[in-house]
Amino acid sequence: MLIQDRVKLIIKANNLSSSEFADQIGIKRSNLSHVLNGRNKPGLDFLSKVISSFPNVNASWLITGEQRDGSFEEKPEPGIVHTQMEVRRSESKSDNDREIDRIVVFYKDGTFSNYKPSA
Repeated sequence: MLIQDRVKLIIKANNLSSSEFADQIGIKRSNLSHVLNGRNKPGLDFLSKVISSFPNVNASWLITGEQRDGSFEEKPEPGIVHTQMEVRRSESKSDNDREIDRIVVFYKDGTFSNYKPSA
C-alpha cells in the first residue's frame, strides 16, 4: 500500500471529503489532490499536519505502512564481550570543585569518540 493509499484510508475512515480533509489539516486542496494522485510525495509538513490533526494515526504506519510501538530491545551481538570499568572516586575534592578534562564514549563496534569541553 502506497502512502497516498494510506492517506485515502484516513480520509475514508473519518468520513471526510478530500476538501474537508485538506481544510482540517490546513493545506491547500490542490496540494492534497497532487498527493492523492501520486503526482507529489507528501513532505514532512504534510505528514506532521496529518499526525497532529488525527492523533489516532500511527506515524510509523503513515510513513512506512508498518505499525510500530516505538519500543526496542537491545540484542547482544555475538562475539562481543561486555566488560565493566572500575570507577575510582577521589576523596580530595567534591564533584562541584572538579573540572571535566574529557569525555570518552565507547561504541559497540569497537570505536570511540573523544570529547573535550570548550573553554
